[in-house]
Amino acid sequence: MASLIDAISVKRKTLFEHENTPFSCLEAEVNTPTARGGQTLVRLKMRNLLTNAVFEKTFKASDKFKEPDLQSAQASYLYSDGDGSHFLDQETFETITLNEQMVGDALDFLIDGALIELRRFNGNPIGLELPMFVELNVTSTEPVVRGDPSGGGSKPARLETGLEIRVPLFIKEGEKVKVSTENREFSGRA
Repeated sequence: MASLIDAISVKRKTLFEHENTPFSCLEAEVNTPTARGGQTLVRLKMRNLLTNAVFEKTFKASDKFKEPDLQSAQASYLYSDGDGSHFLDQETFETITLNEQMVGDALDFLIDGALIELRRFNGNPIGLELPMFVELNVTSTEPVVRGDPSGGGSKPARLETGLEIRVPLFIKEGEKVKVSTENREFSGRA
C-alpha cells in the first residue's frame, strides 16, 4: 500500500497522486488564517504528469494524497519520426516510443545517445525527466565586433538541436556549452 502525504508537507518537486493522476509540485504556498478556528490552506501550483498541464489548486492542510506508483528507468534517446520519439531502456533494452505531448519541449536538449530518466505510471510510459544540465555544440553564432556596446556582454547562438540561447561574447562556433534544462540558459563552457 502506498503511503499517504499530507497536503501541508508537499514541497517543490514532490510527486503525489490526486484523483488517480500523478502530479509534480511546482510551487507550494501555505496560508495560515489569523482568525480563530480558520483552516490552514495549502495552495499548490502543480503539473499533471500525464498531460503536462499546469494549474493551481487550494487544499486543506489536512488533505491527504497517495504516493504515485511511479518508476524511473534510465533510457537513451535514439531518434524522432512521425510516430514519436524513440528511446532505448538501458535495463531491458526495449525500445519505448513517447508521443509529442509526453516529450514536450525536451527535444531542444536531446542529441543521439543522450541519457534521460524515463517515467512510468502504473507500468506505462508517461514522460521523461531531463538532467539539470546538458552539453551541446554551438553550430552558429556571430563573431565578436570589438567595441560593440549593443550586445550587452552576450550574443545569440544556435545549438546543435536548433535551440537558440544567449551566450557570452567569447563563445565561438564549434565550442561545447553547458545549458540549464530548467531555465534554458547558458551555464558555462563544457
